[in-house]
Amino acid sequence: MRKTYQPNETIGYVPESNVDKNCFINMQAENEKPPRYETAKDILPEIIWDGHPDAIACYNKAWEIAFGNIMQPVEGSGFVSNFIDTAFNGAIFMWDSSFIMLFAKYGVKAFNFQKTLDNFYARQHKDGFISRSIFEHNGGDAFTRYDPVSTGPNIMGWAEWEYYKFTGDKSRLEKVYYPLLAYHNWMKQYRTWRDGTYWSSGWGCGMDNIPRFYTGKVENTYDAASMYSHGHMVWIDACFQAVLSAENLILFAKEIGDTENIQALEEEVERLNSYINDNLWDEDTGYYYDLLKNGQLNGVKSVAPYWGLLSGSVKGDRLEKMVSHLEDKTMFNRPHRVPALSADNVNYDPTGGYWRGGVWAPTTYMVLSGLQKNGYDRVAYDIALNHLENILACFKETNTLWETYQPEFVGKPGSERKDFVGWTGLVPIAVLIEFVFGIQINAAENKIIWTVNRTEKHGIDRLPFGDQTISLMCQARADDTQVPEITVKCEKDAEIEIRYSGKSVSTTLFALRDKGI
Repeated sequence: MRKTYQPNETIGYVPESNVDKNCFINMQAENEKPPRYETAKDILPEIIWDGHPDAIACYNKAWEIAFGNIMQPVEGSGFVSNFIDTAFNGAIFMWDSSFIMLFAKYGVKAFNFQKTLDNFYARQHKDGFISRSIFEHNGGDAFTRYDPVSTGPNIMGWAEWEYYKFTGDKSRLEKVYYPLLAYHNWMKQYRTWRDGTYWSSGWGCGMDNIPRFYTGKVENTYDAASMYSHGHMVWIDACFQAVLSAENLILFAKEIGDTENIQALEEEVERLNSYINDNLWDEDTGYYYDLLKNGQLNGVKSVAPYWGLLSGSVKGDRLEKMVSHLEDKTMFNRPHRVPALSADNVNYDPTGGYWRGGVWAPTTYMVLSGLQKNGYDRVAYDIALNHLENILACFKETNTLWETYQPEFVGKPGSERKDFVGWTGLVPIAVLIEFVFGIQINAAENKIIWTVNRTEKHGIDRLPFGDQTISLMCQARADDTQVPEITVKCEKDAEIEIRYSGKSVSTTLFALRDKGI
């Protein structure tokens, strides 16, 4: 009789030592009933934005749907924490859940959504593998380890680092560091070619049906090779994500005092960045591409290379060129920004075609985050506002949020999946707060940066900031050159930097006092 192996067994595995430090495996399952929206709504941050009732309604609707998707572990599933469902098919997804955490952190005072990721760590195999999709009813992996679609993208570390910056919770860093390091090492061992570059697949990279193996027209929208095969190709996003993962793990290691693994991670970052910039950049078009098995670049411009802005791998004039494509109306600057596939591609679908032109909350958020990291705040604001306004136009017609949206037709959903919170909660919550309002929280450094973009009265009440909540309010201005009148309420000392019209003002906020700036 054939034996079925379980994640906690060693037979058939090359053990990864860091898994032995994974505290989530065999952790006792949480048994606390999660809160409902009706009890949580008065704890959640409150948005104030004069003249924008649809934005406030959509923000509240996103939280209502999100809290309706919180679930408890099924007994015997191996899940250890209450979690938010991906809202897709009865499984949690690594890709989706990581992005969900990036807006769900704002609800941490009402429910710790970050624990959703605990269930991936709890199901880690002895060799470090974690399936990208795990069934909620029994904790089973949706895919076997060596299937080309079995795992990825490797972005959980990014989600955890962003949570740490938002909360300052170093105790969580200490818990998640080793399972994330073990997973990174698994990817390095089993998802690379012999030169150390990374591969993935359509499903594995999360952008299912972008035709990355082809230079011509592909008639089948869901071409099997595009979705299920690695194509013997070097995948640009997988390489940049490996750099991002290593960079985040280096930050983790420095925070918790682990010096054993930093050198290997730094060496991988240097090697990958050198390879990418030497081999995956095309000077004529000013873009990064996948490398086909014949040694040629594929010439397919998708959002995949923009992970390089987040990983810090793109420098100088190459950075300028990558950003310019986002402003180009023949490429990514479409009526709804940012399509997953450039509009000048022969396979671009103006109605979305899922990933063949669809506008997706997660990849657009990734682009925005990369732009901001590199100082392109105004470009990020313009894209964010366009993205939010399109989502709000669709919300006004349908009273809900959708999985994806059409790039050419304003406010039109690109798939039939609605109530998708799910990662589309990113737009009315995180995109609104971070890129339209321009509020960036770094509780780990006890600092707030507010780039004031708007002239209407706007702000947030009950905003989590480390172990306190704060209130931020900007009064209406005649125009964007007028000095912002900011009022902050906080319980403990903190630093805030106000940026407006190319200027910057920093001050210290004092505890238990209203502070005007």
